[in-house]
Amino acid sequence: MRRTERKLDHAYENALCLPLHRGSRIVMMSDCHRGVGNWGDNFQPNQNLFFAALQHYNQRNFTYIELGDGDELWENRDLGEIARIHSNQFWMMEQFYRSGRLYMLYGNHDRKKAKGQYFQNACCPSPAPCQYSPSKPPSPSCAKSHPSLFPNIKVEEAIRLKDSCSGLELLLVHGHQGDFWNDTLWKATRFLVRYLWRPLELAGCNDPTSAAKNYAKKEKIEQRLSAWASSRRIYLVAGHTHRPVFPKPGEGYYFNDGSCVHPRCITALELEHGAIALVKWSVKVREDNVMYIGRDVLEGPIPLKDFASFFETFCPSNVSNK
Repeated sequence: MRRTERKLDHAYENALCLPLHRGSRIVMMSDCHRGVGNWGDNFQPNQNLFFAALQHYNQRNFTYIELGDGDELWENRDLGEIARIHSNQFWMMEQFYRSGRLYMLYGNHDRKKAKGQYFQNACCPSPAPCQYSPSKPPSPSCAKSHPSLFPNIKVEEAIRLKDSCSGLELLLVHGHQGDFWNDTLWKATRFLVRYLWRPLELAGCNDPTSAAKNYAKKEKIEQRLSAWASSRRIYLVAGHTHRPVFPKPGEGYYFNDGSCVHPRCITALELEHGAIALVKWSVKVREDNVMYIGRDVLEGPIPLKDFASFFETFCPSNVSNK
């Protein structure tokens, strides 16, 4: 627990600060684990859901914040190959980036993004020079040869959203902070996942380091994150465990946006009109048997002012002393 506290305190103190107000429109997703389109690519079944969701948010001028593990860089070495396989999704994210509405956090599976200029050095494909319209994404062959998808983007460990009127703060992190296997020994764990546990999954063995697949580990991580948030009186938004969490005002300070690799759906947290909601995107079928991708509200929307009434103003300089 002390390790988690130290890591989250450090993340809080060094977080990128962004203003939050009633006109803010923000969507938060995490744990896409975009792969290279093979049998190990957990994102592949939901890639169309992800594209449809981002298209919806882009049309409504939302800011997209990806809370870590966007790309599966433990099992795969080449981000450029991931971007080539999922060029439509990267093309859509580029629309957010070009208008200044894209922010990324790194998680344990894509921690390499913490390095400066990682996207540029990784030679990600960019469809920008190709001929396309907003309604027609580029083909993979068109996107293949163009480097530097998100030039000069800085991938953060944490972001603080602060409402200057109420003093309410939301700290956004991936949620792996302080995890012994996925944070402290992440390089050793990456090696084992890449060369040992991933092949064993074919034989029905789950990765024991995974917070998403190990129920006991998931519970322990969520308890630590929730305890830190409650002790600091800071609303904490994370991913990592792949399990959505949406407390009611007064019930807790810990939120989780779920993941983009749930069977048959993806989940997200939305901030709009001064309220927060947990939503789900999935394939639906109309009465005439036409299939479409639709959005369902699972929890909320609840006005942030309702949470602010339980919020005690907290001085950042005292974080390390708590």
